[in-house]
Amino acid sequence: MALTDAAPIVTSRREFDDSHTIDRFLATGGFAGLRKALSMTPEAVAAEVDAASLLGRGGAGFPAGRKWSMLRRADLAYLVINGDESEPATFKDHLLLESEPHQLIEGVVIAAWALQVNQAFIFIRGEFALGLERVQAALNDAYAQGALGQNIFGSGFSLDIVVHPGAGAYICGEETALIESLEGKRGFPRIKPPFFPAAIGLYGEPTVVNNVETVSNLPWIIENGGAAFAALGAGRSTGTRLFALAGHVNKPGVYELEMAKTTFRDLIYAPSLGGGIRRGNQLKAFIPGGVSAPWFFPEQVDLALGQDEVAEAGSMLGSGSIVVMDDSTCMVRAAWRITKFFSRESCGQCTPCREGSGWLERVLYRLEHGGGRMEDVDLLLDLADNIAPGLTWPPQQTTICVLGPSIPSSINSAISHFRDEFVAHVHDGGCSHG
Repeated sequence: MALTDAAPIVTSRREFDDSHTIDRFLATGGFAGLRKALSMTPEAVAAEVDAASLLGRGGAGFPAGRKWSMLRRADLAYLVINGDESEPATFKDHLLLESEPHQLIEGVVIAAWALQVNQAFIFIRGEFALGLERVQAALNDAYAQGALGQNIFGSGFSLDIVVHPGAGAYICGEETALIESLEGKRGFPRIKPPFFPAAIGLYGEPTVVNNVETVSNLPWIIENGGAAFAALGAGRSTGTRLFALAGHVNKPGVYELEMAKTTFRDLIYAPSLGGGIRRGNQLKAFIPGGVSAPWFFPEQVDLALGQDEVAEAGSMLGSGSIVVMDDSTCMVRAAWRITKFFSRESCGQCTPCREGSGWLERVLYRLEHGGGRMEDVDLLLDLADNIAPGLTWPPQQTTICVLGPSIPSSINSAISHFRDEFVAHVHDGGCSHG
């Protein structure tokens, strides 16, 4: 495979330093998709999104059109945009919030029109101070332009949007925990069923929760047609997608690529993208979809950046974050740091996650800091198997949300491929990687 010449969709204004301003937005076709959407019936707009086969860009990869179709018909319903993005090394939505806030708002209004809802919320991670500031400024601009509020562009349709800053909890990236937080409660995931948001969501009403990148695609889809979006990519992986490349590469950053037409090798090694491994080192492993995903290794670097291709290989594209680890990486330390994050961010509602994550972190800490025992290696796998029975992917569900069963991914990946490093930590108090 090779890089394609597909034009960017959600980062089309990235070349401009003032991409976040209303003047640049209007000068580059801003609100054209919204004006076209308002000239169509809501059903026709939804049909275009369905034809686009737009997969959710937040992690689960559920088709946006299908999610919309599941919304329970009621007199009152809500649209919620998930901009919490707290997965380590994931920063694509962060980029869009800061550089393309007007595009996001245009997409929200298009989605609200299709769903026929009159109240929307944009939930943004509280640490994204600049993103919060720019989205709020863009909201003010949209009201001034007549693109929000009463009788949008003379269409008779009305919508209000509230920007809600989160308090930094990772768990609020899970849609039902986000809804709990929006309601002013602690971010605890809800049990599904019955609390599928499309049936019982915000304030007990039907609710659609979409990701920032997902709705940012809508203006382009409506302006160019769902078929044009579906013509990009391959199979279920249509359109372009943002990938946040981090770790031991020469050029970490956010790259918008055509799905399924490019590979992990392209992203990591292409001079115009990742630029190869730092210092001339060799690739040791990489995480393909956020740190909750099982790891991949050099033999899988030629896999396509596609939803199904990655799933069939035993992992997921997830949040669009790809973390590269070179041959200087201590895999015990990598697994410990990931597990420490999840242990800290567990909401504590479910016993396997609350207790198991802490136990795993303490055993890994012991190994990393020179106090490990030989039985600790198998103990880690035994504990992990109790949290996610069988250590398969997708994991067996033992908790209300998927955070708990995702914790063993890094541990299982590290031990299955680098057990010798764990043994070295027991015998030598550390490994050759320092």
